[in-house]
Parts: sequence; C-alpha cells; structure tokens
Amino acid sequence: MRTTLDLPDPLMRELKARAAMEGVKLKDYFAAMVRDALQKPPALAAEQVRSQVPVFTRKGIKKLPPMPALSNRQISALLDASDSAS
Repeated sequence: MRTTLDLPDPLMRELKARAAMEGVKLKDYFAAMVRDALQKPPALAAEQVRSQVPVFTRKGIKKLPPMPALSNRQISALLDASDSAS
C-alpha cells in the first residue's frame, strides 16, 4: 500500500543512509522499523509497576507494597510541603 509521510529532511537523510548501510531499499528498511516497533508492547506510564524495595528484618526480607507513580511536579509539591512544615 502506498502512503505519503512528511518527514523532516535530516530524519529522511538518516533513514536513507541507514538503509544504504544495510544494503536494502528505503521502503523495506522503513517497513522493518515500523514492524519491529509494532511488535513491542506499548509502554504506558500509568500501567508501569514500580519495583518493590526489599526491607531487611530479623526474620528475613519483607517487601513493601507498591508505591504510587508520582510525577516530578507531585514529588516537588510534597518536598515543598515537607520543607514548609519543618
């Protein structure tokens, strides 16, 4: 299927150069890149689970419950609130 894409000139030059280094046609190189990208599961920030930090106790390792995902803005607000409370 044919389609038209408007790509910035520097990006197009890079794609052409990489296809040439691979020794393949630009359309085949681009199709392989898109195919590879579609095979990877999408990374959604809301669905990412933070790793659980192990806590060492006398009885062994205890895992903490997962922490909520916070944005940089939320972390900054919490730190500012903590500083003003001190």
